[in-house]
Amino acid sequence: VPGAAGEIGVLARHAPLIATLKAGATRVHLGREQIVEYATGPGFFTVQFDRAIALVDDAVRADQIDRERAQQQLEEAKAELEKVEQGESSADKWVLEQRLIHAETQLEVATGAADIRTVRARLGVGHR
Repeated sequence: VPGAAGEIGVLARHAPLIATLKAGATRVHLGREQIVEYATGPGFFTVQFDRAIALVDDAVRADQIDRERAQQQLEEAKAELEKVEQGESSADKWVLEQRLIHAETQLEVATGAADIRTVRARLGVGHR
């Protein structure tokens, strides 16, 4: 998960942990070979009793990302951030930066997911 102070990886029997998350890509390993990737917004992350829980503003599975929606979110965040920098808006700059990163991450993750689907299709491997 994209921790505010850097990437956080969690294995079985991890020590208890509470952390803040920034917008970014989150990978969930559901076994040795199955990995599900999400574009996630900012939030919180906890590990306790062999469970990891991420509470985020938004999470979109890579294969379900709507590129048009993500592009629109990116443009809206850029426009609002520009207004803040010009003194025309009192919106929270950090929140806008996280919205911008989340939109960019969705586009990046969607591209990666598309590439993986293409490779799997060529190899005759089903979606995992």
